[in-house]
Amino acid sequence: MEWATANVSAAESFASAFGPLPRTNLLWFATPGGAVDRVKNPADWQKRRMQILAAMQQVMGRMPGNEKRCALDPRVIEEIDCGDYVRRFLDYASEPGARVPAYLLIPKTAFAKNIPKLPAILALHQTHAAGQKVVVGLGNSPDDEYGVELVKRGFVVLAPPYALLANYQPDIRALGWQSGTLKSVWDNMRGIDLLSSLPFVRTNKGFGAIGHSLGGHNGVFTAAFDERLRVIVSSCGLDSFLDYHGGDAIHWRPERGWCQLRYMPELTNYSGRLREIPFDFPEIVATLAPRACLISAPLGDTNFRSTSVDEIAKSAWPVFGLYGASAQLEVRHPNCGHLFPANEREHAFQFLEENLR
Repeated sequence: MEWATANVSAAESFASAFGPLPRTNLLWFATPGGAVDRVKNPADWQKRRMQILAAMQQVMGRMPGNEKRCALDPRVIEEIDCGDYVRRFLDYASEPGARVPAYLLIPKTAFAKNIPKLPAILALHQTHAAGQKVVVGLGNSPDDEYGVELVKRGFVVLAPPYALLANYQPDIRALGWQSGTLKSVWDNMRGIDLLSSLPFVRTNKGFGAIGHSLGGHNGVFTAAFDERLRVIVSSCGLDSFLDYHGGDAIHWRPERGWCQLRYMPELTNYSGRLREIPFDFPEIVATLAPRACLISAPLGDTNFRSTSVDEIAKSAWPVFGLYGASAQLEVRHPNCGHLFPANEREHAFQFLEENLR
């Protein structure tokens, strides 16, 4: 979580001086000497990666440091015996003056003696009136119940809410946040802190994140900032800003599309000049290298275009290749609409198991 905040100002100055570096060829970075140089190895890539994170913060707001860290103080509000697992409704302090309501699913095997610690997952929900309830089986949305499916496979699952949806309405402006996107990333990162504190959770191989739609990009954004997430599954979660709904300007007005307060309202300033947005998803996906990333982009998705996802992956693969990890980025195209169907979820679960167990 303590990524190199001391270097953010320098990275931001490079981003301001050069504007967006090439997005279809990510193997370039800005140098302190005022030039642009080719990425030749992972150490060079880390310089470009820092510049990408700085560019994201130009729009999302500055990632806080220790000033927003506080004791988690988790409180269990309700515990339900669900047969093979226990479902706890709890809340935790993600920052001073703000608590996050979440569900924690725990396999009953976690409480047995002499059992190895279990891998843990963030299960992130889509845009739904039931919020985080959908992933734990309380939203009458079978395709979104991947939290339940994963706990039954032996994972500890934390299902946090997304800011300004359903039962979670923090006053993000009063709390000092520029965007709901970064507030939710922070809450997720503190959720990983919570999972790390549990005596039955294994931490030495990192954590996973899985999400559909809103949850799909929420997980990718979180993983960009928190490298404890070693496996990321995104269903119907992204395409290039340039391709979002064909670039139609109506989607870049205040409180529309990506410009809503719960996302990144600063993006309103780029309406009509989307190429000037300081970052885009080719860069974000590349920041995940060399970790395992699975993207499901259905052919019939009318929200996020599958052809755009192919271009994103094409740009990011060379970065994974720097680490000899090209196979760690996988893209699938199920023949359906904006859905996370059973066969895709099954593949995602196997992907998580292979990379976390």
